[in-house]
Amino acid sequence: MANTTSANLKLTVQQTGENSGTWGQITNTNLLILEQAIGGYAEVNSASGATLTFSNGAVSNGKNQVLKLTGNISGNVNVVIPASITKTYIVENATVGAHTVTFKTSSGTGITWAATDKGKKILYSDGTNIQEGITSIASTITSGVTTTSIHATNLTVTNDTNVSGITISDNVTAANNITTTAGNMIDQKGEIRTVPRLDKSASYTLTLADHGKFIRTDSNIIVPVSVFTNADAGKSISIFNNHSSNSISISRASGAVLYWVQTGADGNRTLNSRGLATILCVGNNTFVITGGQLS
Repeated sequence: MANTTSANLKLTVQQTGENSGTWGQITNTNLLILEQAIGGYAEVNSASGATLTFSNGAVSNGKNQVLKLTGNISGNVNVVIPASITKTYIVENATVGAHTVTFKTSSGTGITWAATDKGKKILYSDGTNIQEGITSIASTITSGVTTTSIHATNLTVTNDTNVSGITISDNVTAANNITTTAGNMIDQKGEIRTVPRLDKSASYTLTLADHGKFIRTDSNIIVPVSVFTNADAGKSISIFNNHSSNSISISRASGAVLYWVQTGADGNRTLNSRGLATILCVGNNTFVITGGQLS
């Protein structure tokens, strides 16, 4: 009986009694093809599109696990594998040019990179069409999740999410609760239930970076002008006078407004020893102040 060929990787299937003196070479070629399918890498010039090959009993570019599509494309292009092949791929669109690239089967549909998308995709052929194996998990999670760790660039949550660790390089948007049971919730300023402390020993002018902190000082504080705008309304800073006996002044720069909550009057304030005051931005160059030991 003559040799046959496997359906997907086109391996040579040797029959009993065939290939006397050459079976070892055929076996070695089959092993190289398997190596391609498991971890092979190839760059494919796709400047005018490309058709990947699946030669019988031979190493071929379409059999690689990882493909990097290259070339300067002047229009939308297709990269095609034969129909009836089932296989997984990791494909990078490294082409140059603002045009789409579609990875597809010869008779079916495929997955398309948008004109500006030069990213990587995990794909598989089901024998008819090309499908995407993972979609958007790195950028958006839109259902309830219970897990030990999430690493994402953006996180969108539409149901309760219970995690022990979230590492996010951008935003978290939640329609319901985010609950953590195995650690602290931490943002760029630290654990969210702890107010970060900033120590000052000389006269100090407040900055936007002070928002959410308390300043421990024995020197005067200046509320600035042209730093806090309408967009910063709601930002707050607390001042603690750490001096054992002396008061400090909290004064506004020319052009800034500082209303005292107790009287509604605008003006500079004095914070006595061991007093605590909180300054809240309510608009462009406009603040209110409240606290104890304040006059």
